[in-house]
Amino acid sequence: MRILEPDGSFAPTPEAEPLREIVEALDESALEQMYRDMAVTRAFDQQATMLQRQGQLALWPPSLGQEAAQVGSARAARSQDTIFPSYREHAVARVRGVDPVSILALMRSATHGGWDPTDPKNGNTRLYTLVLGTQVPHATGFAMGLNFDGRTGSGDAEKDEAVVVYYGDGAASEGDVHEAMVFAASYSTPELFFLQNNQWAISVPVATQAAGPLANRSAGYGIPTLRIDGNDVLASYAASRMYLDEARAGGGPRAIEAVTYRMGAHTTSDDPTKYRTKAEEESWARRDPIARMRAFLENRGAGSEFFADVDQEGEALAADVRTRIAEWPDPDPASMFAHVYSEPHALMEQQAAWLAEYEASFEGGAA
Repeated sequence: MRILEPDGSFAPTPEAEPLREIVEALDESALEQMYRDMAVTRAFDQQATMLQRQGQLALWPPSLGQEAAQVGSARAARSQDTIFPSYREHAVARVRGVDPVSILALMRSATHGGWDPTDPKNGNTRLYTLVLGTQVPHATGFAMGLNFDGRTGSGDAEKDEAVVVYYGDGAASEGDVHEAMVFAASYSTPELFFLQNNQWAISVPVATQAAGPLANRSAGYGIPTLRIDGNDVLASYAASRMYLDEARAGGGPRAIEAVTYRMGAHTTSDDPTKYRTKAEEESWARRDPIARMRAFLENRGAGSEFFADVDQEGEALAADVRTRIAEWPDPDPASMFAHVYSEPHALMEQQAAWLAEYEASFEGGAA
């Protein structure tokens, strides 16, 4: 399902026609905000990559090329919805209000989680999950709880809640994801499974993982599913808005496969030139989601002043996070033992005591 062609022309496919009304309800401000979200997030993402290369971060997973899928779906969610990201949803986190420097702190190993998911300013955004697929059962369990607590399905669009859970094509092969879908379908959870198929699970192509579209997997559990052009921010927005409204209204879980492309490396420890061709990368570069939306806005009359303002915002954010992450305090090493168990635990106490003794051995200028 596509609404914008790669050249930015407005040309909904037949599958998109039922969603035309959702897109046409967007005013100029909302359309420009989506472009701004994508472009500013990319500036942040590129700065984070440079920070890792300069030794300021332990690792960085770029979101380059996946901005449209993320921004469209994040803007489609309502403020009361709860978001369960994986580890590459930088645009989603930013749209929901998470301070981008918190993501850098996580990748710097200066924090155990990054941000407080219960703080309202973080937009009901749960923490990043680096172990593939483990956030999906958590999201389904949370969505089941919404049903049990009567926090969804009342018909009040301003209060009813839903869940959005993000995962990738590699995670789509994990048992956790399939088990979560079994429970979601059985308990009719108010949930959107949002799969970003970026073509590569590190170095394993999606064709090796599945003989057909990944959308067939969620559909096989009886979950209504749409396969969309993940580089089309309007397609992502319209499909997500429709499905989330249906889920909140008691329609049960929904799923989207956003077909996109990871234009950068899997993480900064990866070298994609070892497993994919330059021709493939160039082919997808011509479908760049930001260039597509820019062309669409230019055709509607957006001028150079708007785009210059967006570029300036991106540069300002990049400079800001660079300064603030360098000032982020190192955590107390003893904090790694806190909250591992809900109650005091002898093994944690032993390990904490060992670490304290080890650190004390360096006092007084020991080599």
